[in-house]
Amino acid sequence: MHEFDAAADAAPPSIAPAPATPPDPRVLEIRFTGSGSEYFRIWSVNLLLILVTLGLYLPFAKARRIRYFYANTLVDGQALAFHGDPWKMFRGFLLLVVLMGTYSAAGHFSPTAAFVAFLILCAVWPALWRASLQFRLGNTSWRGLRLRFEGSLRGAYLACLPSYLPAIALIGGALLMQAEGTAGPVFTPATALYASGALCMALFGPWSLALFKRYQHNGYRIAGQASRIRLSVAKLYLLSLKTIGVAVLPAVAAGAVVAFVMGAAHAMGLSKAVAIVVMIAGVMLGYLLFFAIVMPYGAARMQDLVWNGTRSEALTFHSALKFRSLFVLTLKNWLLTAFTLGLYRPFAAVATARLRLEAVRIDSSEDPADWVAAASAGHADATGDIAGDFFGIDMGL
Repeated sequence: MHEFDAAADAAPPSIAPAPATPPDPRVLEIRFTGSGSEYFRIWSVNLLLILVTLGLYLPFAKARRIRYFYANTLVDGQALAFHGDPWKMFRGFLLLVVLMGTYSAAGHFSPTAAFVAFLILCAVWPALWRASLQFRLGNTSWRGLRLRFEGSLRGAYLACLPSYLPAIALIGGALLMQAEGTAGPVFTPATALYASGALCMALFGPWSLALFKRYQHNGYRIAGQASRIRLSVAKLYLLSLKTIGVAVLPAVAAGAVVAFVMGAAHAMGLSKAVAIVVMIAGVMLGYLLFFAIVMPYGAARMQDLVWNGTRSEALTFHSALKFRSLFVLTLKNWLLTAFTLGLYRPFAAVATARLRLEAVRIDSSEDPADWVAAASAGHADATGDIAGDFFGIDMGL
């Protein structure tokens, strides 16, 4: 008995198995294979048919454009596909024409009618925006899996609320000023309403943008994956302040150039006409630099901020879009588009898509080949799709 106890005491202690280390995430690289010459043919035919049909071909042109860009967007070697019916998109286009035509016609009758029409647009716009997202995602597939958008209708209205109230005050104040014949800095209740609406729109802008992006990115679905985004409102306010600071640089640079050239012209005794030409050139330079710097800066920082905070159960997104790269490309695109009288535009669109898409990387802890398609099919309602583009809403794709 004692020998058995001694042997047991002498036995080495059992070693617990080491916890299994999770496998390294699989990188789903994004590549864009489109070319400017290929897209130029599609773009030129679309433009011709739009002109011939007085704009009625717009939804069909849009469907062709989306199909081309999707077919050339490869995620892990597999291309996206667009299955949207352009005739359903045409129905949405007609709905938008009716809504905007009604609003425009109401403005010719009275400010009250215009304001009522604007309120009607506000009432239906969140539903159209949600329908736009449902249509675009529901008709997009990857590896044979349809994407989906599952944001609620209530969420769409809540996301729009902080921008709606100042906009209503702004439009209401403008229409009251028009009805009263108010012009110039005359302080009236109408001008106070207009000014407060404009101020609140500026103050609430980053908050509204955060709500829009949260609503979009929290509603994306593919197979069993549900996306979630962590987006701080404070970071968007900080980005807005930085963008405002960046916007000052073009004005300072253009002013310095104008001052230097005008000083040199004065020293050389050149005429006043030359000074005016220099001043106009300086204003145009500042205008060009303003948009060429501010827009790429905001776009690059926003893309990185939004997609670096987006993930799902198995997917993690990373974006590394550089401001300098986007700035150089934007300036090049604008100059070549101006020199070619617009003919370089399709080449610019392809180059910008390649830069922005290939700046994104997706890490997956699962093999997408094992995913199973959800039971729901693609969304059939396209009435909101054209509305989304008309109002400048970023589809988030």
